[in-house]
Amino acid sequence: MTLDVIVCVKRVPDTETRIRIDEASAAMDPTGVKFIMSPYDEYAVEAALRTKEAAGAGEVGLLTFGEESSQETLRSGLAMGADRATLLIGHPTQDGLVTAKALAAELAGADTPLVLFGVKAADDDQQQVGPMTATLLDRPCVTGVTSFELAGDAVLCHREVEGGVEVVEVELPAVLTITKGTYDPRYASLKGIMAAKKKPLETKPAAAGASRIVVERLSYPPARAPGRIVGEGPEAAAELVRLLREEAKVL
Repeated sequence: MTLDVIVCVKRVPDTETRIRIDEASAAMDPTGVKFIMSPYDEYAVEAALRTKEAAGAGEVGLLTFGEESSQETLRSGLAMGADRATLLIGHPTQDGLVTAKALAAELAGADTPLVLFGVKAADDDQQQVGPMTATLLDRPCVTGVTSFELAGDAVLCHREVEGGVEVVEVELPAVLTITKGTYDPRYASLKGIMAAKKKPLETKPAAAGASRIVVERLSYPPARAPGRIVGEGPEAAAELVRLLREEAKVL
């Protein structure tokens, strides 16, 4: 069975980056920040590649909405093994619906039966762009998928829930958001990195409207209060319990 898959990805700051705030623009200061593909999106790319490999045929496409610098992120996905990529030029904001509309406008013109997202982006943690895109496309959506199998014109999805695994079957075309589980992402080989330079990467203006969300201020988390030593040995236990009850109010 041949099945083409499109994976929607996002360029985010490296999760180990120390973020600095640009007070003048109420945004992150990008100076010296390393950017990567959102880790959950890497699970989705891996899922798409395994689906293609199991079928023995098909194509894996990457799609992102972002600035010109997002080409680097797409190239990393191409190095993993994706076949082509499309960059919708625009400026992402905290308004996930703007991103979803841009992606849906592009996907509406394609007959790709399966669209994958990471379950969430590592920077804003909204978990909404995938379901929003599915709604705009009038496709069924299954979120938090740890693994899936194709079953004819349907896809059988597995989701981890408290106390077990939930199995959801939906008809194709469908949208899935992938989370950590079965699809540990592969490393790009040197051959893959070199091949990625020659794979098609199309750029075009995004069909995105204006953001309805305005970020007025950003602030750092409050500094942690210094620790207190209440004593040593068994004699300190009573004082510790008193402080936990009367000051911390956790007992």
